[in-house]
Amino acid sequence: MPLLVPFGPPGPRSYAERMEFPRSSAVSARLEHVPFTGSTNDDLVRRVSGADASTWPHLSVVVTRDQRAGRGRAGRVWTAPAGSSLAASVLLRIDGIPQGSWGWFPLLAGTAMARAVRAALPAGVAGSDVTLKWPNDVLIDGRKVCGILCELLASPSAVVVGSGVNVTLTADDLPTDTSTSLLLAGAEAPDADALLADYLAELDTLATAFASARGDAVVSGVRDAVVAECGTLGRRVRVELPGGNELRGTAVDIDEVGRVRIRSGPDGRTTAVAAGDVTHLRY
Repeated sequence: MPLLVPFGPPGPRSYAERMEFPRSSAVSARLEHVPFTGSTNDDLVRRVSGADASTWPHLSVVVTRDQRAGRGRAGRVWTAPAGSSLAASVLLRIDGIPQGSWGWFPLLAGTAMARAVRAALPAGVAGSDVTLKWPNDVLIDGRKVCGILCELLASPSAVVVGSGVNVTLTADDLPTDTSTSLLLAGAEAPDADALLADYLAELDTLATAFASARGDAVVSGVRDAVVAECGTLGRRVRVELPGGNELRGTAVDIDEVGRVRIRSGPDGRTTAVAAGDVTHLRY
């Protein structure tokens, strides 16, 4: 029996929410669309930590097209012009999943988003090379289109999975010269609702399998799914480690707890990296 199961009745969906995100609303247990916000992660954390927490079951979502103070890893701020991006935070209940397996959640979410982004792009055109960069970015032709930020909650036992996707950003709007958007990658009229619905469906499938295997990424098939999407493997990389150290080498594997293994040095030793900023090198 899956461990990630809804508890309590879903909250009511407003007419506006159903109209704005009808496909996503049908997939999620509860979806709240906000016209604008500072951070969807902060919004969802407040909701599931409050008095009405029981009305926010597994696969509940807070979504906006106008996030004004989004957060990335290491405290970075993520912003985009109103209406040009999709920011969504999803609640996953994680009762029964051991702490040693929690490192898989960003990879699991990134895999689900990579599949959804690929489905949103026209086949056979530039921009169809969609990959996951360990641990939490989705790339199109090597350029970032989405970032993932997971936040663990002690009570209730859950993880809030935040994602920010560049949907219709133009070249002038991009935050960095290594970013892109669905529009720039060839999707002439990107459908944010279809993208979110596909992402939620993929995320639920992976998370349920993971929970049913009690956090065993190998038995659940999650590790194989992540490896299949991960464009970091086989690449020369530079990893900026916590504390300011740097590691250069070739990413060769993802281990049983989600760490990337880097082969470096003349003796070919491998180092397991649990956290760090990865740059794909071109030489």
